[in-house]
Amino acid sequence: MRTLISTAFVSVDGMLDPTGGDEGLHNTAWTFKSVDFLPEAYELKGREMHEAGALLLGRTSYQLFAPVWPDMEEFTEYKDIPKYVVSTTLTDDDLVTNWGPNSILRSLDDVAALKETDGGPLLVHGSATLNRALDEAGLIDRYHLLVFPILLGAGKPLFSHGDQAGKSLKLVDHEVYANGIQKNVFDVVR
Repeated sequence: MRTLISTAFVSVDGMLDPTGGDEGLHNTAWTFKSVDFLPEAYELKGREMHEAGALLLGRTSYQLFAPVWPDMEEFTEYKDIPKYVVSTTLTDDDLVTNWGPNSILRSLDDVAALKETDGGPLLVHGSATLNRALDEAGLIDRYHLLVFPILLGAGKPLFSHGDQAGKSLKLVDHEVYANGIQKNVFDVVR
């Protein structure tokens, strides 16, 4: 059985991407405008690339990453691993051809079935809507969070605000860096 890992840059108030306020912080700009760059704060991201068995993305994140990541030197290790896009609207014609194997999953049941296969961890990058659905379905096994010292206010939250039972998390790795970023790795307690 594969481990499903939600990996995210997140603000202290739990946002992945602001939708209001300062337009200059939209998309990923807040991640590099809010702190000084320290390579050691991103060690977790490098380790993820080495260990990943596949990427699992929502439609919006796939459409943002697919035109850019295949040609970025920073993400070469992701190029040849399978990418799975959870979408009810994309077709095979919407998938890029220069980013290794790409497949469409139509439901969370398909994700659950994928978890039952052999292989390395499934990493979910970005994908706010997908993350919340996976959380609500109990499919996330681990969180890799780089928490940035910023409050974004309105935006796309990582965690569901739905009325659901509490979930216990076990902190398995933690570090605070000089630029204020906190690394928090949590296993979901079952």
